[in-house]
Formats: sequence, structure tokens, C-alpha cells
Amino acid sequence: MKHVLSLTLSFLLFVFTTNLSLAFSNDAVEQVLDINGNPIFPGGKYYILPAIRGPLGGGLRLGKSSNSDCEVTVVQDYNEVINGVPVKFSIPEISPGIIFTGTPIDIEFTKKPNCVESSKWLIFVDSVIQKACVGIGGPENYPGFRTLSGTFNIEKHESGFGYRLGYCVKDSPTCLDIGRAHEEVEDEGGSRLHLTHQVAFAVVFVDAASYEAGIIKSVA
Repeated sequence: MKHVLSLTLSFLLFVFTTNLSLAFSNDAVEQVLDINGNPIFPGGKYYILPAIRGPLGGGLRLGKSSNSDCEVTVVQDYNEVINGVPVKFSIPEISPGIIFTGTPIDIEFTKKPNCVESSKWLIFVDSVIQKACVGIGGPENYPGFRTLSGTFNIEKHESGFGYRLGYCVKDSPTCLDIGRAHEEVEDEGGSRLHLTHQVAFAVVFVDAASYEAGIIKSVA
């Protein structure tokens, strides 16, 4: 079993470090806007929703990982009427700052379960489904799994609709988009977010305060 696990982790590391090309293009840098056309800013609270709503098109929340009873895995809910949990953005070592496309950022949920100390997003390598997934907490919440250090960022989605989230591994040239892993873990009730060099998840940002006040533009 240890031999198989070692091979799995070696394979995943190989994928990350020998990716054919960086997932991010050299698009012109611009301020990242919410669905109302207002700049998003560090400290604000935002829902992250699919750029196109519909079946299996809910917001982001937490589910249980393959080897933990704690809800630490970030999933997109299958129910399109669920907005999920808002997030906050921050720019490491800069406050407040302006969030442009490509700006290195940290992302964290505004709420967390009691079983974790931090709601900040991280990447953990799930050797069960062989994907590098988005979660929260720390290495102690992923026994037997490897966690990665790095920063997230936001780019325009190549489809022209909304944005795409990305992740750059610390001290590495490896940057990948964040996609959705459909039906990988059925009991989580949603699609895990994971690193990919294939189809990126197209998202929009909805200011939580505006949504609750009923002054948001409708999401497609």
C-alpha cells in the first residue's frame, strides 16, 4: 500500500512540475469587478458563483474530504439555489491594496467549522481520487495527504464570461487553473474544486451585502 501511495504522489508531483504550459495567459491587467461592475476589494465579503447558473450550478461550501470527518473540502453545491458561504480576499503583506487580474491573493471563507483553526484556502493532494483539491485548515486536517504552499489569483475566463481562479505553487514555475471534479465523491453533494490544466471553472463575484439588500444584478 505504501508503494502504491508513493507512486501516486510521485505521479501527481510529476504532473505539477512538468505541465506543458502555464495555465495563465498574458491578458492585459485590469481590476477585478463584481457582478454589479464594482471593483472587489480586500476585506469585502463575496459569494463565488458560476458565471452561468443552471442545474448543478450552486455556490461554494465545505464538504468532508476522503480521510477526514471534518468539513474541510471546498465544493460547488449541486443545488443552483444555494449561494454557499461568502469569502474574503486579501493580498499577502499588503493592506488594503487593489485586486487586479493576476494579483497574488489569499482566499478564506467568512465562516468555518469548529474542527479547523483557519478558514483560509489551501491545496491538498488527495491520493484517493488523484487530484490536488482546494480545502481549508492546515496539514493536520489531511492525515496521509500532502498539502501545497502558494497563492491564488484571478484571471479573465477565456470564454469571455466571468473569471477563472488559479493557483501558483510557492517557489515553483507551476501555475494552474481551478476546475471542477464532477461526481468524484458522490456523498459530498457537490463538485470539488481542484487544480487543472484543462477546463477552468468560470465564476462571478457577488457582493454579499448587495445581495442581501436586493440590489444585485441577476446572474446569467
